[in-house]
Amino acid sequence: MPATLDVESTLTDRYQTTVPETVRRALRLGKRDKIHYTIRPGGEVVLTRAASAEEDDPVLGQFLGFLARDMASHPERLQAVDAGLVQRLQSLAGGIEVDLDTALSADDE
Repeated sequence: MPATLDVESTLTDRYQTTVPETVRRALRLGKRDKIHYTIRPGGEVVLTRAASAEEDDPVLGQFLGFLARDMASHPERLQAVDAGLVQRLQSLAGGIEVDLDTALSADDE
């Protein structure tokens, strides 16, 4: 049976607390991550890491993270988009309406 760790934190006057390092590591929490609370009938509260949008597609999340880190560490590589390319793209897709909230389905193929 795995060992159980007991950890405590203190509430501030504004009912805030710092999540202890051992809990952050166990839940793989980073800055701005959300915490999910499950309150059980007996009064026990279970903390878990809340699912984020990036977890829906872990490959896309990792790729976007890579791009953000690369742009931050190598801003000299950034280039303006050529006006001719913008016009070409607009001529190809300018009249197409896209609803980004609509789920993709295999039936649309």
